[in-house]
Amino acid sequence: MKKYDITQPVKLKKGVYELNSESNFNYQLNRVINWDGGRLEDVAPIASKIKVSADWKRELIALGDKAMSEERTENAIAYYRMSEFFMYDGDPDKKKYYLKATKLFYKYYADFFEGENAVIEKFDVPFENVKLPVMHTVPTGKSKGTILIHGGNDSYFEEFLFTVLYLREKGFEVYMFEGPGQGGVMRVQGMHFTHEWEKPVKAVLDYFKLDDVTIIGISLGGYLAPRAAAFDKRIKRVVAWSVFPCFQDVIVGMQKPAVQKLFRIFMALHARPLINLVFGIKAKKEPVIDWGLKHGMYAYEAKDAYGYAKKLKLYDIAPIADRITQDMLIVGANQDHFIDYRMVGREINMLKNVKSLTFRLFTDKEDAQNHCNVGNGKLVLDNICSWIDQISSEVN
Repeated sequence: MKKYDITQPVKLKKGVYELNSESNFNYQLNRVINWDGGRLEDVAPIASKIKVSADWKRELIALGDKAMSEERTENAIAYYRMSEFFMYDGDPDKKKYYLKATKLFYKYYADFFEGENAVIEKFDVPFENVKLPVMHTVPTGKSKGTILIHGGNDSYFEEFLFTVLYLREKGFEVYMFEGPGQGGVMRVQGMHFTHEWEKPVKAVLDYFKLDDVTIIGISLGGYLAPRAAAFDKRIKRVVAWSVFPCFQDVIVGMQKPAVQKLFRIFMALHARPLINLVFGIKAKKEPVIDWGLKHGMYAYEAKDAYGYAKKLKLYDIAPIADRITQDMLIVGANQDHFIDYRMVGREINMLKNVKSLTFRLFTDKEDAQNHCNVGNGKLVLDNICSWIDQISSEVN
């Protein structure tokens, strides 16, 4: 296999594409292209064929097989990795294609990780009964500071390779880790999500003896990172790379007002059968909701829709907001299909004790309107780095 040429400059893709009429399929196809190494010319022709999760699986695996036959390993990794995204938990192909993509990834990008002066060191940090994978890299010149970065609800550790390398180019020492519920920690090691994110973060900070850290949490990380900062003051700066005040509110906020009202009444009454009935009806009508509900129950270890909703309420900034005392940056997107950015007002009002608070809304004028600004990651990273520089200079 021909390996990736690590001497070439780091490039982060830009662009937002209308590929599928279903918003979540459309978003994830954009993610395949912009974050995971896919190509628009491969994805666009098959996008409209995807109506249900089985279509997604079939089409993405076929793209991976074709890319491999043409020795386009970078593209194949993207398609195999994301092929398992909408597979149902319990499908043996889910783990199979996750492992296939990961094995290819470390072969193809081996020159980043191997050799006496490797660009990236990889560690396994002990945490409870698992090991948390960590990528560590240092800049070529003097370090401008230390960044600890992690993903969110459905992230893959390896998909952030070029994010890590770009932050390195910007002058930062970077630690990227995968925690409970994410990537191989859940798929291979079997550890599901915890809302107490300060625990895995503490394990990483302790292992590397880190202090004066900027933590960046992506997507659900917009809750997880501030949560960790509330309990660990070795974290000095917090970047919530997504508005995320409460997971339950985010999920319910995607529904029509009438459904939202019913949900809140039923939850207040602890009406488990009614909650299960409402979401069961929704799941039968909408294949993506069916997948999302079942995957959520698996990832958060809930036995039904009601239990899942209860678990999501744990992912709420409100109970710990007054303990967040660091400088904080919240990043939003004006056309996020998953999160109404206007929730940020409630989040800001809760953060009464932060040292400073900055909110940056990215828009369609910048190709950064979608969830986690997948259309223009470089712009967001540039803004994050500038914010860290500014905050650090004010301290010094």
